[in-house]
Amino acid sequence: MKLGILDQVPRQEGASEQETIAHTIALARKAEKWGYHRYWFAEHHSSNGLLSAAPELWLSRVGAETSTIKIGSGGVLLPQYSPLKVAETFSTLASFYPDRVELGVGRSPGGSERTREALTDGGEKRFEEFPRQLDDLAGFLNDQLPRTHPYRIIKTTPRHAHAPPLWLLGLSPESGRHAGERGIGLVFGHFINPDKWEETLETYRQTFIPSAERNEPAVIVCVFAVCAETREEAEKLALTQDLWLQGIARGNTVIPSIEKAEKETLAPGQKEKIAQKRRRAVVGTPADIRKALEDLQEKYQTAEFLLINNTYGFAARKRSFELIAEEFHLQEQY
Repeated sequence: MKLGILDQVPRQEGASEQETIAHTIALARKAEKWGYHRYWFAEHHSSNGLLSAAPELWLSRVGAETSTIKIGSGGVLLPQYSPLKVAETFSTLASFYPDRVELGVGRSPGGSERTREALTDGGEKRFEEFPRQLDDLAGFLNDQLPRTHPYRIIKTTPRHAHAPPLWLLGLSPESGRHAGERGIGLVFGHFINPDKWEETLETYRQTFIPSAERNEPAVIVCVFAVCAETREEAEKLALTQDLWLQGIARGNTVIPSIEKAEKETLAPGQKEKIAQKRRRAVVGTPADIRKALEDLQEKYQTAEFLLINNTYGFAARKRSFELIAEEFHLQEQY
């Protein structure tokens, strides 16, 4: 099983931005040491608690602090940007860190409608243009734009960088079809909404057309994972993530402390909402996590996972990833 980490760079209650940044860099170093296969950064905007607004800068910073682990974006919000600019940014990163960079893209607006307008500087970006943008991005990366394309003469700089593998983040059959028809990898966000998994993956695999990049379908599943030595401790940590998810709806993305989470009085219906959202997570001891991921491996028919952990306490969050790495003997695999 190939395990990686998706990091939204979550700020915890009482932690400064500089502390959060230092902890993130330290975690990436540890992830490489423990044997994780990849370390990706998300993209979020206008957030008080998620500091990963520019994944390409995080990749550059963490790439300089590591030497073997693959680094990627999960993912760049392509509808808000120029495909050429994204291609040149990641071609540059691929030149910095050969054979290590991966480019994951999605079509989320990145926040509210006002945030989207700010990202595009007021320019109109239509989501129905996303398939064309995907084609243009792949064309710029691989110097394979059609001869009739208006930008055919434009060459991506640096010209001789090895194109990073392209992944599409998605939750729907439409996303599965877009990835399949282009012969690129698919990242399914189980941690966001697992409901349409079967239809999405079936569409992806049925529509997959081999490309210069891939001969067969490739799926990564991203899931919340909270691990501790005991189930009681894991549940205590998971509660801070549960309440963080509840806070997102109120515009607060700072992770609450364990003390605050335990004192929280849940409103009617909140327990049900928390239980519903727990479907997106695996929580427990190392053995529990192994069993849960093996069940998901069978369900999704993939051995590649990205783990995300937005719980309180850097030491506990770091230990969670370490325990999982030890349980799966990741160092021996890589």
